Amino acid sequence: MDITLLIIGFILMFIGIAGAILPVIPGTPISWIGLLLLHLTTIVEINWWFLGITFVIAIGIYILDYVIPAMGTKRFGGTKAGAWGAIIGLFIGIFIPIPFGILIGSFLGALFGEMIISNTTFEPALKAAFGSFIGFLASTVLKVMATFAFLALYCYKAYENWDAISPLFQA
Repeated sequence: MDITLLIIGFILMFIGIAGAILPVIPGTPISWIGLLLLHLTTIVEINWWFLGITFVIAIGIYILDYVIPAMGTKRFGGTKAGAWGAIIGLFIGIFIPIPFGILIGSFLGALFGEMIISNTTFEPALKAAFGSFIGFLASTVLKVMATFAFLALYCYKAYENWDAISPLFQA
């Protein structure tokens, strides 16, 4: 059972990192579940303080993921249409095979959302799209940093207990 928890936990770390970039997947909570699975093994001692603090961080970042882009959009005079346009553009950008397709899609989605749905002229829409883009970028950077930190913590905890883990992988 321990080997299954270790492997699934490690896989969840990478799903969490993907979720830090893709808005459909809640990256930081999934990475935290990976940490939880590591601590649920009989090998790694459960440290409730560690799990509690990382849980609060994961949920806090998950909440901020919705607040930061909205703040960026409002700060630069945008509307909900720009924020939704950024999200739709991000999804389209995932499938565009050019470097930074996600970023370009997010920006153009916010711009078109402001211009088409909110019926805004180009210059104010460009300003709002920039704000939405900056908010999205800040939120994404925060999530990526957190999920990589959770991966580093997972690896550190596994390394600390490597003497007990390594026999599990020997046939």
